[in-house]
Order: sequence, then structure tokens, then C-alpha cells
Amino acid sequence: KRISGIQKRLWFTKLQQDVPVDLKTDPNYDARVEYYFFRNNSTLRITDLRESDSAQYKFRFETNYRSGRYTGSPGVTLLVTVTLSGEIVEGSSVTLTCSSDAKPAANYTWYKEDDQKPLSKDSQLIFSSIQSSDAGEYYCTAVNDLGTKRTGHNIIIVNYAPKLPSVSVSPFAEIVEGSSVTLTCSSDANPAANYTWYKNNDRKPLSESFQLGFSSIQSSDSGVYYCKARNKLGMKTSRNKLLDVKCKSSFSLIIILMSLHQLDSHSVYENLSALKAFAASTDRQEGAGRSGVKSN
Repeated sequence: KRISGIQKRLWFTKLQQDVPVDLKTDPNYDARVEYYFFRNNSTLRITDLRESDSAQYKFRFETNYRSGRYTGSPGVTLLVTVTLSGEIVEGSSVTLTCSSDAKPAANYTWYKEDDQKPLSKDSQLIFSSIQSSDAGEYYCTAVNDLGTKRTGHNIIIVNYAPKLPSVSVSPFAEIVEGSSVTLTCSSDANPAANYTWYKNNDRKPLSESFQLGFSSIQSSDSGVYYCKARNKLGMKTSRNKLLDVKCKSSFSLIIILMSLHQLDSHSVYENLSALKAFAASTDRQEGAGRSGVKSN
């Protein structure tokens, strides 16, 4: 026979007696799947997505010719994860429960992400005071003499107040008048924190951003700076950061005018050499006492 066109197009996840089972006839997907075809493309749409929908999906078409059949390989892998409902706040009590219909009764084991070390060999995994470090993906296995089943990944998101903010200064060097300086405030928080900058004992905020920038810093900007990190769960204040802005180095050259008839050229040279040595010594002493950034 001559190929007259495509007779059947379908998506499947499993075989029954080596025959692909059309998702539209699979009771597990009853009224939840739709196919869309456009030119050489095929789209599968799954509604009311469930954790049990995690599988490898393949597309297949058949013609009226025996060898006119094609199955897309390796297919598309769908992994459905479950995010636990409700807000989980650091310090609260959280319990994960694993259950399975099995006979004989199943034994349960809990794991976190890809760690093969069991967290619990019980149907329940209990966090009496959950911490931010406990956030992640969890799953359990159910085992009896007849087989093993594993759940999908259950995602735990832990919300917590800001941790102690840290303040960094860029560039990390002596701060001189006229230079560009940026202070950055950062804090570990979930949800993300909002930041506010303050100077000395002034309660009026300087900035409501995580960074405080000076395009041309002045000696009047010297002082103690700190930031506050806030979210809906709390607030934390950073340690103080002292900025010591140095004036640009300058030397006052004292010129002593003397009558040329009183000094010969050799005496003038000696006096200028002494003045130069004094200026260099003063510069070294000032440099040794400089300090740009300090933390309290």
C-alpha cells in the first residue's frame, strides 16, 4: 500500500503488551490531557498536575504503512515536586508524614535531596524547631517484601528574620578626599531584606538601598555608619563601621627671601636641601599615622 498519511498521533508514558497506551485512554489522566498539532510540532497539555504525573513522556505517530511508525526518543522527563502549603517560619514545629497502601505494611525511610544517608526510619520526619538550614527537598521510600516505591520531592521553604548584617567598604584602602567610596550592607534573610543606612546618632535615614555611595567623598563625611536589615519577620542592625576620610596631602613651601649679596650659591643649595629633607620626613610621619576604615 502507498502511504496515504498519518492515521494516529498520541502521547504515552507506558506500554501494555508492547503497545503504547494513549494518555487519553489512561484512567490516571482522565480528562486531564489535550493534544495540539501544528505543522510538524506536537504539544501535550496536562491540567490539574499531580505528583504522580512525574514520568517520561514520548510522542508517537502511525501511518497506514507497516513501517510508517515513529516514536520520539528519549522523550521528555517531567518531575513534579510538591511545595508544602502554608508559611513555615524558623523555630516552628514541622512534621512530614509518609503513607502508602501496602500489604504487608511498608517500612518507611526519609531522605533529603541527593543524600543517601537516611534522616529517619519512621513514617514521620519531625522538626521540633526548624531552622533555615533545614530548607530543601525531601522524599520518603516505602518498602515491603514485594517492592519499593519512592515519593516525589517535597520542598520545604523556611522563612526567617534577617541575620546579623555585614558591612563592606569598597575600595578597601585608605580613604582620601575626592575619591569614590561605596558601603554595602548584606544579610541572609527570607523573604529578602530591605536595607536602611544611618550615620552617627542621626535617626534620619541616609539611604534605603543596600548600598550607600559617595562619588566624591569629603572629610565632613567622616563618621560612624551602620545599616538595618528588615523583613516581615524582624529587623537586625549591623555593627558600626567608622569612616576616617583623610585630607589630600599638601606641603607648604616656605620661601625665605634673602639678599643675594648675603648668600653665595653654595649656601642657597644647602638650605634648599635641608628644606626638602624636612618635607620628606613630615610626609613619612603622616603616612604612618593614617587609617582609612575601622570597625567598632
